[in-house]
Amino acid sequence: MDYTLEVIGVPVSDLDRAKDFYENKCGFHVDFDGDVLPGARLIQLTPPGSGCSIMLSTAIWETTPGPTSAPGSYQGLQLCVTDIKQAHAELTARGLDVSEPVQYAEQDGATFMYFTDPDGNGWSIQEYKVRATRPLREVI
Repeated sequence: MDYTLEVIGVPVSDLDRAKDFYENKCGFHVDFDGDVLPGARLIQLTPPGSGCSIMLSTAIWETTPGPTSAPGSYQGLQLCVTDIKQAHAELTARGLDVSEPVQYAEQDGATFMYFTDPDGNGWSIQEYKVRATRPLREVI
């Protein structure tokens, strides 16, 4: 049986500000924006080409059993791209404050750049060129 990671909840303090950031600065597609329960708005966005989305909500965290995370407490969220220079150019053209790419070693997968969302949730973008010819899964 496959277990697929398809949605990650990202804690934010202001839904409209976060939606604007992820949609307009990061280029994520808005899949859903609406109430799932009375007073519980949920926004789901997907990075271009990704099989995993992020979910933004404030009320959901308050009604979900188990531990909750404070806005800005997530660090290490990661995206992968096949061309980090192109991704850097696209993101900076959208107005995203993203670091310059840093190459830590010669092999594929060792170049990263970083940004944070308005709440301080930390993201990295990894260049992984092999995905251009070897996707994670074939689309049928």
